[in-house]
Amino acid sequence: MTDTTALQRFRAGLLIYKDRRIILIALMGIASGLPLLLTLSTLGYWLRTQGLDLTSIGLFAVVGTPYALKFLWAPVIDKISLPLFTAKLGQRRGWALFIQILLMAAIASLGFTDPVVALAPVAILTTSIGFLSASQDVVLDALRIELLEEDEQGAGAAATQGGYRIGLLISGAGVLFLSDFVSWAVVFVCLSGFMTLGMLAVLLVKEPDHPKTAEIRDMKTFMKVGVISPFSEFLVRPGAFVILTFVLLYKFGDAIGGTMANPFYVDMGFTGTDIALVSKTAGIIATMVGVFAGGVLVRAIGLFLSLVIGGILQAATNMLYAWVAVSGTDVSVLAIAIWGDNFTGGLGSAAFIAYLSVLCNREFTATQYALLTSFMAFGRTLLSTPSGWLVEQVGWVEFFIMTSFLAVPGLVLIFVLSRYKAYKPTKSAD
Repeated sequence: MTDTTALQRFRAGLLIYKDRRIILIALMGIASGLPLLLTLSTLGYWLRTQGLDLTSIGLFAVVGTPYALKFLWAPVIDKISLPLFTAKLGQRRGWALFIQILLMAAIASLGFTDPVVALAPVAILTTSIGFLSASQDVVLDALRIELLEEDEQGAGAAATQGGYRIGLLISGAGVLFLSDFVSWAVVFVCLSGFMTLGMLAVLLVKEPDHPKTAEIRDMKTFMKVGVISPFSEFLVRPGAFVILTFVLLYKFGDAIGGTMANPFYVDMGFTGTDIALVSKTAGIIATMVGVFAGGVLVRAIGLFLSLVIGGILQAATNMLYAWVAVSGTDVSVLAIAIWGDNFTGGLGSAAFIAYLSVLCNREFTATQYALLTSFMAFGRTLLSTPSGWLVEQVGWVEFFIMTSFLAVPGLVLIFVLSRYKAYKPTKSAD
């Protein structure tokens, strides 16, 4: 590859962010991020300000369950038509707009409930928001994948991740700030209003083409076409189980290290202000820069090399936390570690999400992508459970050094996967 060609590819990687589809995908990412943090930390904050007891607040953690189980109803979104909506807008846009309307109404309604007087309406609405949010992710992920060509998936992943984090900021820091000045009813109505960004994007984007499948006339046909075929088509591919192992292990080192991040900050003696400014604010910016750099990299050098570079950098920057452990309460060292780790984590995520997107057969996009991401999330959560025990056995310095080496199996599997037809590097890597 000549220097001229390399520069042209990097320039093309940057210019793709001006593409109308990428901008609309970023807006859809904001709509995906908004309800996620609402059902996690923001919900607990609101319930506590209303005077709800801690035991009851703890029970609301269950509203996050749909994110791990979304593959169960993804076939419905993939194959079943909605009266009026899909006829007018198409399968993806129709389902997306329908879900967003319900989500907007549920978020706004939450502000008019009183969790102390009547907890049941709050439980129903928050559970509905969790279910609808996970369902929105299913359809918007499918829409993103089908809108873009193979060598554009990195930029699409970056736009989604960037928009997603803006949504998290709005429903996290933005909501908490606003709640100091106006009532919670106004806060939730304003938050629901931001969902119009996603709705506008869905209305403006073009419905992607879909491969023709058998018409769904009965439950037997639905089970065959919508449920069995997506799973069987994936599992019979060459290297299917190697792919699934890679999905579990590519970000394993980051996952097990990230689980212990906040306890590590406390043990090192950093204040809440240090953590908020460096980790929760500057770290988010670093992640966003990383995901957009990852999108450029995938476009410029291809998916295969981007996964390798992202994996190596993710492993290397885990070592920075060992430096923090040796340095003690040095905020400048903490800042370098968090910026480096979040940047490379974002870069690796863009390449990884692009890879998962390329794996999906466009006849079953929603179902297969939901399956892969649910498998990834469940596996990483389960595999990181021994992290606390490991720290207690070896100490913080050795722990973070070990997390770097935990990335090695994932890197090795990239080269194994390159042998299989199921792995498709982008055209720019040819």
